[in-house]
Amino acid sequence: MEIWINPRCGKCRAALGELDAVGAEYTVRRYLEDPPTAAELEAVLERLDLEPWDITRIDEQAAKDLGMKQWTREPGDRARWIAAMAEHPILIQRPIITADDGHAVVARTPEALKSVLP
Repeated sequence: MEIWINPRCGKCRAALGELDAVGAEYTVRRYLEDPPTAAELEAVLERLDLEPWDITRIDEQAAKDLGMKQWTREPGDRARWIAAMAEHPILIQRPIITADDGHAVVARTPEALKSVLP
């Protein structure tokens, strides 16, 4: 399993603690230092079964600078949202865990996190 984190994020640190507590094997991706490509974001969104606007941190300064609150949320807009997240990875909600069984979660709640624990 892989977990995308920002080490300054409390929810990311909590998720890492839970993974360690159950002895889970995982790889850490510090996505601000190693940003995902647009193709990687597409693949994660498919595994999450979410749209890009569902995992965008809309209150980040980068989102405000881009005016993302006013962006439309239609299927034809996906590429624009994904491109913005690839260019400004701070916009990506965290932590994202991609499980070995193929599914993924945004592990911001205990329930979401538990869904990927062994």
